[in-house]
Amino acid sequence: MTAAAEKAADDLAPGGRRGLFGDVSLVAEQQRTTTLPDAVRRCRWIAIDMNAAGFTLLFAESSLERPLLAPCFDSDYPEVSAATKLAAGPDRLMLARHARASSVPCWWSDMPGSASDAALSALRWANRIEPLMPGACGVAFPVHADYGRYGLVVFFGPDIMLDCEGLFDAHARCFSLFEAVARMRPGDSARVPSISKRELECLKLTANGYTSEEIARLLSLSVHTANQYLSNTTQKLDAVNRMHAVAKALRMGLID
Repeated sequence: MTAAAEKAADDLAPGGRRGLFGDVSLVAEQQRTTTLPDAVRRCRWIAIDMNAAGFTLLFAESSLERPLLAPCFDSDYPEVSAATKLAAGPDRLMLARHARASSVPCWWSDMPGSASDAALSALRWANRIEPLMPGACGVAFPVHADYGRYGLVVFFGPDIMLDCEGLFDAHARCFSLFEAVARMRPGDSARVPSISKRELECLKLTANGYTSEEIARLLSLSVHTANQYLSNTTQKLDAVNRMHAVAKALRMGLID
């Protein structure tokens, strides 16, 4: 069955909503996303709606020194396309950092005069970046989910049709998609117990070099209470000491 046929069939299913492009509500999309093939199909719907030729979903893997982009799936699923390997290359450090620090979409063009070049150049709420793939145009949506999970959903092709309203709609759908995918591969985050806001504040100040006495003063706490918060966080993260807890929290994206 073709991608368009799959999409049309799902639009007619209970909870589906047919529109100009066969749009499906975010709630209905999320309810049907229980496997990776479901997620691939959802991403293909988004690609069809913006007339993109291909797509890839990347996780921004946590690293203290060098965050990396790790492929999850792409339009060649279950294979990994050459385009995805280029987008997730080791030289994409700035893009990986952008995925963790910003929600502003990025676009690139290496095809002057193409339909994609014209459409993407007109976007006001997106930043231009260096081409991720030679001889191609595309747009990358930073996304995140619970427990500090970050990533990018990338669409590319010569004939992308996307205006500002479509940009916001696609970004919202990418967020919803990424949340569903993150639940399928929880990684270390699934084992992180609940950590309170105050405990994270103490840990973040520790990461910035503050002592217990300074943290207590800044947060209007007693030194004993500040130390207790730090001890709690160290235990919850299964760390050997405060600095180890800081390192683990940074790696998991709990603090920055």
